[in-house]
Amino acid sequence: VQLVESGGGLVQAGGSLRLSCAASGRSFSTNAMGWFRQAPGKEREFVAAVGWSGADTLYTDSVKGRFTISRDNAINTVYLQMNSLKPEDTAVYYCAGRNSLYVSRWRADFGSWGQGTQVTVSS
Repeated sequence: VQLVESGGGLVQAGGSLRLSCAASGRSFSTNAMGWFRQAPGKEREFVAAVGWSGADTLYTDSVKGRFTISRDNAINTVYLQMNSLKPEDTAVYYCAGRNSLYVSRWRADFGSWGQGTQVTVSS
């Protein structure tokens, strides 16, 4: 699966952005998908994941209630809706695919990665 992210940008604190990740390949509908992020000088960290059907989701605690992950298997796309953004959300956001139906928060479980999209939240 090849992944291409879009939708990043500069936004003020409290604002919203929606990231999209377009996937190529016939296995998308059977792959769990995730979003990770990496801030300067920090490790890449888990943000959210969604299972193959979209019914199962998983979030890191710091984004619960603010971010929503979803997918549209008809167009091979996964989304990350980010509301109430904070300066600490500033990072490069990466889309990732897992060769499994089920969600995971572990980076090593994801074998496909996009190139990343920058999200910058100003205070």
